[in-house]
Amino acid sequence: MEDRPITDKLVTSADWEPLIVAFFCNWCTYTAADLAGVSRMGYDHNVRVIRVMCSGRVDPQFVLDAFAHGADGVLIGGCHPGDCHYVEGNYKTLRRYYLLKRVLRDLGIEEGRLRLEWIAASEGEKVAKTINEMVEQVRALGPLRLTRRFKEWDAELASIEAQARSEEVATHA
Repeated sequence: MEDRPITDKLVTSADWEPLIVAFFCNWCTYTAADLAGVSRMGYDHNVRVIRVMCSGRVDPQFVLDAFAHGADGVLIGGCHPGDCHYVEGNYKTLRRYYLLKRVLRDLGIEEGRLRLEWIAASEGEKVAKTINEMVEQVRALGPLRLTRRFKEWDAELASIEAQARSEEVATHA
């Protein structure tokens, strides 16, 4: 994924296009995406696919990092439950997905910006449909604008640090 420059410049709705980072399991969803491409099934160009050996290898930090570097949405695709090549990788993904949903909600990031789909290698059409749906959903949500939130969080942290320092000084005085 290319880094978007961190800027506070307002992007007008006319020139903004959502960027979706997709982590696809090598054995199922990535193969389905390949099938969609070979079969000339059209899907939005706004997705950047990252192939991982198993959806269970998608560390929550990867998702947070994608958002921090400019992604407006993150899509995780894995094998259907019971079909994982690593037996239980997708169950691990499911647990992490629900954890991430909570973390993102606490950070003020809309729930619709993260999606998990089980897509088998033979479901190229489902990949195209899922990507198109997600792009439309994120387009409706608008730009994430995390840089503004970074500034708010930095100001909040600076305030907390200043308060802690003043309390420490009062304690030792």
